[in-house]
Amino acid sequence: MGQDLIYYVLSALASLIVLTVHEFSHAYAADKLGDPTAKNLGRLTLNPLKHLDIVGMLSMVFFHIGWAKPVPINARNLKKPKRDFALTALAGPLSNLICAFFAALLYLVAWRIYVTSTFTSAFVENLALYSVLFLLVFHQINLGIAVFNLIPVPPLDGSRILHLVLPPKLYFKVMRHDRTFYIALLLWLFLGDLLSTILLRIPFVQTSGVLSFIATYIVSLSNLVGVAIGWLSSLMISFWQLIPWLS
Repeated sequence: MGQDLIYYVLSALASLIVLTVHEFSHAYAADKLGDPTAKNLGRLTLNPLKHLDIVGMLSMVFFHIGWAKPVPINARNLKKPKRDFALTALAGPLSNLICAFFAALLYLVAWRIYVTSTFTSAFVENLALYSVLFLLVFHQINLGIAVFNLIPVPPLDGSRILHLVLPPKLYFKVMRHDRTFYIALLLWLFLGDLLSTILLRIPFVQTSGVLSFIATYIVSLSNLVGVAIGWLSSLMISFWQLIPWLS
């Protein structure tokens, strides 16, 4: 029980930093590209209280996928609205990928120091161990929010990139239903395997080869996100392990 509590405390701290950096990066990119809206509203800051969404924060702590208060962006102020709108969207996930990349290095360094050190007290040893755990959690949560937000579903950051490839009429039609898409996304995220089981119990789905195939291979979005996170984490750690001392 005590170890679980420590893990969730470390996750909460890491999540607070991750979400703050993510939203600050949106605001910073928008301001540099000509839109001061977020800056004028006090969102161009690393103060976590300005960005905190309680539900999104709790989701981040327990599932490593969550959200903060979205940064307001007025595309009419941007120098090149279509391109810059997509760039401001990418700024958030990109900042998290960068953080995850260097967190992987710090994690490996901390782990190496931990396993090669002789500690004089249990307190110092536990402190070192929790530092290693924090860096690992920080690395994983950064990857989680980056991958999750790149999914091209409104209102996630990935949906803004659709503006570059979809005709404007179709894009704005899709964005009008952002709440519906988001609810569906969350249901898929948490109930994907259960939805597959339910669909396979419906008679006309059972008797249709195509529908049965689709229902069988519906997997939870969390599994797909988990695979992507695992691959990216392995890639980043393997890169830093090219340094002999960290291998």
